[in-house]
Amino acid sequence: MTASALVVGLGSRDRGDDGIGPAVAEAVATLALPGVHVVEQEDPTALLDLVAEHDVAVVVDAVRSGSPPGTVRAWDVGAAPAPADGWTATGRGGTHAFGLATAVELGRALHRLPPRLVVVGVDGADFDVGAPLSAAVAAAVPAAVAGVCSALREVGVDVPG
Repeated sequence: MTASALVVGLGSRDRGDDGIGPAVAEAVATLALPGVHVVEQEDPTALLDLVAEHDVAVVVDAVRSGSPPGTVRAWDVGAAPAPADGWTATGRGGTHAFGLATAVELGRALHRLPPRLVVVGVDGADFDVGAPLSAAVAAAVPAAVAGVCSALREVGVDVPG
């Protein structure tokens, strides 16, 4: 593999379905993919520093797209113009409502995005403090891991399966 790859599980484990990012990151980490760095990140304001040093980054986050809870979608939101299909419904927002979409668009404006940035979003329903992942979102972890692996394969990362 020649690309430097990063997987970021964005979200907070103690806010219900917002914990999908860390849950998927944990599952991807168990695959021990050579050359793939996996991190959990609660605050989206730190994303630009994390992704800037990599050729490809895959960010997993909870979304509210209007689809049923547990629906998994992927958006390629890298350095090219932003996709027009509503991907900005991602995340609940971190510090002062600064969410994933805002971080990506700021990175785009500052020319600090990696050549390839994929967002794997899982529709959530319950974001209450102290709540676990809802049943539908917990059941979507394998599909989200498959989405991450697919994005990594597309850039030449050797992912079994």
